[in-house]
Amino acid sequence: AQRRPSRLLAPLRETGKLFALAVAVARAIFRRPFQMREFIEQFWFVASVTILPAALVSIPFGAVIALQVGSLTQQLGAQSFTGGASVLAVIQQASPLIVALLISGAAGSAICADLGSRKIREELDAMEVMGVSPIQRLVVPRVLATMLVAVLLNGLISVVGTLGGYFFNVIMQDGTPGAYLASFSALAQLPDLYISEFKALIFGFIAGIVAAYRGLNPRGGPKGVGDAVNQSVVITFMLLFFVNMVLTAIYLQIVPAKGS
Repeated sequence: AQRRPSRLLAPLRETGKLFALAVAVARAIFRRPFQMREFIEQFWFVASVTILPAALVSIPFGAVIALQVGSLTQQLGAQSFTGGASVLAVIQQASPLIVALLISGAAGSAICADLGSRKIREELDAMEVMGVSPIQRLVVPRVLATMLVAVLLNGLISVVGTLGGYFFNVIMQDGTPGAYLASFSALAQLPDLYISEFKALIFGFIAGIVAAYRGLNPRGGPKGVGDAVNQSVVITFMLLFFVNMVLTAIYLQIVPAKGS
């Protein structure tokens, strides 16, 4: 009877600790000294493991969206709007989600494993004894690296996905290049790109924070580090889809459609 409340409140405690880490990282970003070397190394690592997969994944994503939207617009007799609809779907939804999944799956898991291995070897405890903050020294550069790479990757995926959708619509569905570009210019607007980049920034922050949190709190030795890596990826995926839904709903309420 005494253990039930603690088990029921365990998810709330974990959520509170996760938010506390996010606040601590946000505060430590503006503290000096800034670990520039660590940030550059982590930025290069995150970029190196995500650029090629991002480019390769964005092509089939753009193709699938273009083919599906093109088939639907053909049935509705609105084939001239295929370009605008498919490009908006790629930029607003597909591109930030692809970035988030790659950042959390490739870079986030590596960050979690690295911090977890340092934790079980008691390196982080030794840093605290010497008066060095593990959050400022290790976590902040990694979170900033994931955020910056996410923003840059989002632009790359948007371009590659749009080109892939253009190719498959024009070549495979007999669309016209002029109608594709005209519908895009008629429906798209600059805030669509802003919300896409903002989503990528937030998703990169979430992926970095969750990976760091699970890496700093492994349970059960080396096996616990492996479990923490799996948990970090799953938790990040769940948070990303929820946050994406909230941001999309807010954006659609605040920013009116073009021409309305």
